[in-house]
Amino acid sequence: MKPAFSTVACPDWTLARLAERAEQWGYVGVELRTHGYGSRDLACEPSLTSPAKVRGMLERAGLSICSLATGIRYDDPITPPILGLYLDQEQMIRETKACVDLAVQLEAPFVRVFAFEIVGNEPRKNALARIADRLIKCADYCRNSGVQLLLENGGSFSTAVQVSEVIDRVGSPLLGASYSLPVAAAAGEVIEQGVALLGDRLKVVKVKDLKSGRPVALGEGDLNPRAAIEAAAKAGFDGWLVHEFDRAWLGAESSGVEDALARSARTMYDWLGSRASATRRPAAKV
Repeated sequence: MKPAFSTVACPDWTLARLAERAEQWGYVGVELRTHGYGSRDLACEPSLTSPAKVRGMLERAGLSICSLATGIRYDDPITPPILGLYLDQEQMIRETKACVDLAVQLEAPFVRVFAFEIVGNEPRKNALARIADRLIKCADYCRNSGVQLLLENGGSFSTAVQVSEVIDRVGSPLLGASYSLPVAAAAGEVIEQGVALLGDRLKVVKVKDLKSGRPVALGEGDLNPRAAIEAAAKAGFDGWLVHEFDRAWLGAESSGVEDALARSARTMYDWLGSRASATRRPAAKV
């Protein structure tokens, strides 16, 4: 596996600082979180810097972009016209297309999206059809771009079984999977079985650790990420392994983030051993 981390760990960092630290710690990739064009919620928002400059900074640090991670979801209900007015039913499709365009410029191979919630008493088949129809349009837009969409588990689609249901309905080779191991485990799924079910559609797996609801370095919390990683490896996964240190959402002391990410890198290499698909290793002490 290839160790990487998500920029949700460092929403207040510049991309230059991110590249410097990631190289020092031994990561070989980063997942760039984006809120889309015009957003200034993240200091390391990739859409705020020229794609060539972003690529150059990361390449000089020996880093690859493993994915462009969005919060785009396809579950908004279809609302009938009221007094001749329609709500915007195409916004998520336009946002996806814009992020695919950005991924092309960044030379990022994947754009992460979500299906998400089935609301109220809506029949599952209706929600699934609506979500899949929107994803079909977005997957079609990826054709000949070199970019693939990745559907990540969450909400009403928290397991590999549920994500596979959507992917199968879309029926496009341009839609793969990103698999959050803690989300699947919390939903009662056996990780090894989930990885096996997704098979070669699985491109990215996510791990994290929490203690008292706060993000901590891997192996220092309550979620047992080592067992999840070992289960994924046992099932044959050898792609990107992304550490999500959710400071952007859950909060954490900024002064401890660098040390936590450095420890997590060393821990990932220790746990992976010969399974680490990377040639460099982090420094023994940072």
